[in-house]
Amino acid sequence: MNAPHPPKVAGIDPTVPSPAHTASPSSPVSGTGPSSDTAPVPAPHAPAPGTLLQDRLAGWVSDLTTLHELTERLIRTTALDTALQELLRAGSFLVGARRGLVALEPGDGLGPRTTRGLGLGRADLGHIETVPRGALPYDTGGGAEILHPDLFAEDGLDPRHREVAARLGYAASYALPLATDSAGRLGAAVWLYDEPAEPDARRRHLAGLYVRHATEHLARLLEVERTRASMATITEELLPSRLPRVAGVQLAARHRTGPRGGGDWYDALPLPDAALGLAVGSVTGSGPSAVAAMGRLRASLRAYAVMEGEDPVAVLSDLELLLRLTEPARSATALFAYCEPALRQITLAGAGHSPPLLIGERRTEFAETSVSAPLGMLACWEAPSVEIQAEAGETVLFYTDGLLHRTGDPMDRAFARLHAAAAGVPRAARRDPGAVADHVLRTVLPDAPEGRAPAAGRPHAGPGDAGGEDVVLLAARFD
Repeated sequence: MNAPHPPKVAGIDPTVPSPAHTASPSSPVSGTGPSSDTAPVPAPHAPAPGTLLQDRLAGWVSDLTTLHELTERLIRTTALDTALQELLRAGSFLVGARRGLVALEPGDGLGPRTTRGLGLGRADLGHIETVPRGALPYDTGGGAEILHPDLFAEDGLDPRHREVAARLGYAASYALPLATDSAGRLGAAVWLYDEPAEPDARRRHLAGLYVRHATEHLARLLEVERTRASMATITEELLPSRLPRVAGVQLAARHRTGPRGGGDWYDALPLPDAALGLAVGSVTGSGPSAVAAMGRLRASLRAYAVMEGEDPVAVLSDLELLLRLTEPARSATALFAYCEPALRQITLAGAGHSPPLLIGERRTEFAETSVSAPLGMLACWEAPSVEIQAEAGETVLFYTDGLLHRTGDPMDRAFARLHAAAAGVPRAARRDPGAVADHVLRTVLPDAPEGRAPAAGRPHAGPGDAGGEDVVLLAARFD
């Protein structure tokens, strides 16, 4: 029977003897030393203390350089998912493993809870998650490293863990907790070896230093992610929970929240005499203050629209006066349209806002609106209203400037891109205003999340896709 082989030390080659330090051969002295045809044999001796210190210092410098490069790459990540993947890649390099996973389970219970893998697909992660909690190759509740140098030679290994390890082809694992005193407990990271192995003390020390630094960075990104999610939720709750049903017109809305939370908004409300009020707008700034200002402005516009909605100029004039008196340091753009679906007639006024698009079988064009300053920019705002006559089957698309700004193009090219996207809406999609909005959003901003129809009338709000500003689209298709 063959003797059992000890597990390998991960990432370390078989032991190779260091070259011996030898003294230079002495020159023979005539008549006293060995004969001239006999060379002196150098005697090995212990390396000088200075040489050992230099070698040790060189090793420390190399380790610190590696650690510095890896942490520099980590701190350049600004998204939580990207940071988790960078943590796994750097950790696999440090401990000499090929695969791994990180389980993010914040100890405060506020989330988000997620699992990311390196060299492991979703099905592989699902198999690992079937292992009983106490038998996992990692423990998000513990505070120490967990080492399994040879899973199949380990006594007492959970049968399900053994089955999963055999199925996925890993024979050893090394786990570190994501926990520090300041950041608290965030979860754990584990790296998997294809055969029995374990990192040596040096690699474990470097991995520990790196993971502690990574935990602090992840805690900061986690806080940012939570803030973004909260801002997106607040913004969504301040917008209409459902769009009204009015005879003669179909409505759809799409909203994309910027990473900092912005003040873009839309509204649709039934008015007397079977009329409909449609509005889009944007408040300057970002963050909680802009979201709060947006909520106040939208609520005020709803009140003015109910009182004098048939006169859009009067609605925006009242809104401008309110903004100037209550929030003199802030400005806003807005567009309000009074729609009579039975006549397919729209009367609208805009304050510094981009013109809506008319999308139909025979035309795709921007509506001609009067040029006006944003609200709060002039001592007294007023601009003439314009009337638009829509045809049966046409869609009027309202949008905020964030749609144009996110393209990164100059405004003339951004308008051209928007017009081309609207003109390219497939004929089959023109019957659905939601499909029209999705096509325009997907074409103008190809990197934005896929638009989808809102459930129960609620528009989809992305958690903060690429780009710095909010985007709002409001589509009204006339029968």
